[in-house]
Amino acid sequence: MDVAMSRSKQMVRVPVAGGDLHVGVWDAPAPDSPTIVAIHGVTSSHLVWELLAEALPGVRVIAPDLRGRGRSNGLVGPAGMAGHSDDLAAVFAALDLGPSLVVAHSMGAFVAVSFAARHPELVSRVLLVDGGLPLDTPAGLTPDELVAAILGPTATRLNLRFDDVAAYFEFWRAHPAFVGAWTPELEHYLAYDLVPDGGRLRPATAYATTVEDTIDQNLTPTIADALAALTRPTTLITVPLGLQNEPPGLYAESYLAGILAAHPDISHDRWPGLNHYTVVLSPAGAARLAGVVTAQLALAAA
Repeated sequence: MDVAMSRSKQMVRVPVAGGDLHVGVWDAPAPDSPTIVAIHGVTSSHLVWELLAEALPGVRVIAPDLRGRGRSNGLVGPAGMAGHSDDLAAVFAALDLGPSLVVAHSMGAFVAVSFAARHPELVSRVLLVDGGLPLDTPAGLTPDELVAAILGPTATRLNLRFDDVAAYFEFWRAHPAFVGAWTPELEHYLAYDLVPDGGRLRPATAYATTVEDTIDQNLTPTIADALAALTRPTTLITVPLGLQNEPPGLYAESYLAGILAAHPDISHDRWPGLNHYTVVLSPAGAARLAGVVTAQLALAAA
């Protein structure tokens, strides 16, 4: 599906363990333009950042399809936060990037925390969007139950098959997160999510990789250890509505207060009126995020 966008984008392939990582690159006009590296969420793709790239015409935006997602969906291992972090380091090396602002959404924010701790020399600052700090998840769940508890229908759809793109759109039109927030850019993002499967279409994200990442993110010391080792200036943005447009979102305010108290070096801002998706996948969310990115780049340059 074609969407009229003012910025051109190219896809590059970066060799990583097990094959090639597909990376979207929105180039900027000047050779000395600032660069951000943007990391998408657990069942998403690089196109979640298209509206942000449009709002930042003077910024080079580099956004991979993480392994197991998008056009990198054939790369199903090794995953986990360390695997994704090392893939990102390969992107930095292949594209000859210096220390950059890392912007990350949802599970990508957990990857960003791990990456900044594992490869601090590649990171100038970190901007986390509704993710990156430990979630308040129920105890005693199996991996499949944990994925269902966190992601709900977002995970269920990975095992569904669709006759065509229109059927996939209808699945998402019923989703409460996008009521009143349906755009051509959203359709472009959703259409990219589909890959052929026996004459029908399925979401590109590999369920096994989703489970592997969810376990590492929530049931191991990976994130706690990475946060303890984090040395780069970090900002967290949260929203009060979750994946189903429901309050209190991923982080209830009372729970979030305790987590932030344990990490006083992390700056935080709460954005009302947005949910976990629309904070990046709506024009209003992307425009507000672009303002924060611009400010973060100025701080990094200083």
